[in-house]
Amino acid sequence: MLAFINRLFTWWNDQTIGTQLFTWRKGQKVGEDDQGNIYYRNADDSRRWVIYHGLVEGSRVSPEWHGWLHHTYAEPPTDRPMVHKTWEKPHIPNLTGTENAYAPAGSIRRAVPAERSDYEAWSPE
Repeated sequence: MLAFINRLFTWWNDQTIGTQLFTWRKGQKVGEDDQGNIYYRNADDSRRWVIYHGLVEGSRVSPEWHGWLHHTYAEPPTDRPMVHKTWEKPHIPNLTGTENAYAPAGSIRRAVPAERSDYEAWSPE
């Protein structure tokens, strides 16, 4: 029952029932990326959307699919793939709020905070 309520009212867990019904009725599948996200459009190509595979996080959309979603590119990357340069790194998702998020050397979020020799606490005279 809780899964149904989550599906009905929350969008960050998975697609909502309304999005799923709209996709079934009017969605035309355009393609899928390497993370398993599925991209759709309607018949007149006025709406484009993505159904995430797993965590709903905007940074999981690759740049070429992002350009297609925002009507920057007319053809989807499945029809006209972008050429990547050799210096480009693979996509890394946004890690903010996770265990793998960056924590600087003196941060209390680290399991073992590093010793800092570059800082001296101020003490009033």
